[in-house]
Amino acid sequence: MKLKHYIQGEWVTPNSQGTALLNASNSEIVAYASTEGLNFKNILDYARETGSPALRSMTFHERARKLKQLALYLLERKEKYYQLSYATGATRIDSWIDIEGGCGNLFTYSSKGRRELPDDYLVLDGKPEPMGKMGTFMGHHVLVPKEGVAIHINAFNFPVWGMLEKIAVNWLAGVPAVVKPATATSYLTNAVVEDIIASGIMPKGSLQLICGSAGDMLDHVGMQDVVTFTGSASTGLKLKSHPRILSQSVPFNMEADSLNCSILGPDAIPGSEDFEIFIKEVAREITVKSGQKCTAIRRTIIPRQFVEEVTKALSARLGKVTIGDPKTEGVKMGPLASLDQLKEVKEKIQQLKTCCDVVYQNEDFKVMGADKNKGAFIAPTLLYCDQPLKSLLVHEVECFGPVTTLMPYNDTAEAIQLARMGQGSLVGSIITSDKSFARQMVIGCGAYHGRILILNKDCAKESTGHGSPMPQLVHGGPGRAGGGEEMGGIRGIKHYMQRTAIQGHPTMITAVSQVYQTHAEQFSTLVHPFKKYFEQLEIGETHTTHKRTVTEADVVNFANLSWDHFYAHCDETSLEGTLFEKRVAHGYFIISAAAGLFVEPAKGPVLANYGLDELRFIKPVYVGATIGVRLTVKEKMGQDPRENEIPRGVVKWQVDVYDETGETVALATILTLVAKQPIN
Repeated sequence: MKLKHYIQGEWVTPNSQGTALLNASNSEIVAYASTEGLNFKNILDYARETGSPALRSMTFHERARKLKQLALYLLERKEKYYQLSYATGATRIDSWIDIEGGCGNLFTYSSKGRRELPDDYLVLDGKPEPMGKMGTFMGHHVLVPKEGVAIHINAFNFPVWGMLEKIAVNWLAGVPAVVKPATATSYLTNAVVEDIIASGIMPKGSLQLICGSAGDMLDHVGMQDVVTFTGSASTGLKLKSHPRILSQSVPFNMEADSLNCSILGPDAIPGSEDFEIFIKEVAREITVKSGQKCTAIRRTIIPRQFVEEVTKALSARLGKVTIGDPKTEGVKMGPLASLDQLKEVKEKIQQLKTCCDVVYQNEDFKVMGADKNKGAFIAPTLLYCDQPLKSLLVHEVECFGPVTTLMPYNDTAEAIQLARMGQGSLVGSIITSDKSFARQMVIGCGAYHGRILILNKDCAKESTGHGSPMPQLVHGGPGRAGGGEEMGGIRGIKHYMQRTAIQGHPTMITAVSQVYQTHAEQFSTLVHPFKKYFEQLEIGETHTTHKRTVTEADVVNFANLSWDHFYAHCDETSLEGTLFEKRVAHGYFIISAAAGLFVEPAKGPVLANYGLDELRFIKPVYVGATIGVRLTVKEKMGQDPRENEIPRGVVKWQVDVYDETGETVALATILTLVAKQPIN
């Protein structure tokens, strides 16, 4: 079977047979892949001319809803992906990380997009910057989608997750993608893309798939494009230095394999719960996906006094790992992804043997359900380096398979030094219940890791583990890990958007951003804003209330009601040397009194108070002061309708409380749930 490409809106069969893709367990041919004859310039142009306008015509919320819809669609078809995934050497658990973990990224970005981004085509970034004394000139940063294409050159080890974790982000940002999975396992990516296209959920041009070589694709990238790469550091460096990447200043995100470490704290003594957690975590991370995870534990850093116990415990656990065809019941670890990969891992083990002792390796391992000589099978290997501070090779050679090296340390300073000697990694983990040790390790080697997991008995049950990048947090790392960053929640979309500084009068910045800016034009209507439906409210619409004078009885009554008897409110004899001239009203009374001034008491479209943000008490309000409120529609965010719920949105209001001098005494943002207009 020749793998088809999905390009320029149609499935295309390659001209030649190309490379044979083999089943990792038995070396039988699964498919062939070739990109001979493809016009990569036309492919990228199609994404820019068709996919980009289609995605940018949708708001963040519209794109977010598509992600959820697609995740549900793919999960309904997951079983066929599982069956095909066995050919890659992945067990059911391995494939769960890849397939359902990938769909999890779609769900996460759908949720975050609807909760944290506006239902708009651009988003404000950061806080406003006043740039004039009179408040008539200001600046802000906005993010708008790049008008190019995201090119994803992915690794072989996660053919589903590797694609979905990236396209979830670029789609939410409003940028189309061209995906080029690693050839060896591209047949699984192909099957998922086939369903994505068949679903019709995403607009035309938002996704194209190339199975095989990337050819001259990078010769045609431009300044609006983004290129991401996952794989070896050497290949990544070659791509990153491509003349077109450099001349067009094309953003290039590299996530390279690294020598990740796990560090056992000196408090986690043998026999303790934390010690057992450590043994389980290390064994799992070097056997899941047959050790072919970019986050796998390559260096296991342990207190020197625990070397014997750790070696025995890890060897015993690895000895129970059953190896074989992942379709066979009882198999815990499948083969490597290919025979080429097997050859490379064996070569790297031989290199490491020049400075390490083998403390566990079962060369006579049995294979269940397959012929040991036909598949890419290898047993877990445990090495020991007695002088890791002197043996630089163990910090330079990465064995991309079920292999880890034990490295002893004598004190915290040595543990930090060893962690740093990996020259930058995607993840490090610390297994400890010692707060001081954890803090010293994070401060000491945090600059060398993209993520640090602090694991112990208190969080082990809920922990996602050393090797699991989560969409809410950044995935990437410094140095040999590539220096890149992906995912990270809403941070991730910024890699596919242009940050632009805009300057002008607050009224113009409000109009552009659809978020009210201080000193922008305000207007009022005869109808109280709490009597208006969500759609009827306009940004900048302001209700100015009647006024109220604060009395001593107000302060005393609020103190008795709230039990807040702070001296400044209740003891006028204690004010000498303080910030206050006389008895001051409670800040929370002022904001409560403000609500009493601006709330419309009658039943109407406002359903409920949803929260309070950014509350600041700017000026003391003394007994006898008179306050009023300017209530302004600051921002509107639609909510997806739920079954049996009133259709509604969230409205953010700026509450500006001022005194008789006209000066602001308190400023806050309140949120209300406001019903949408009934459909007749």
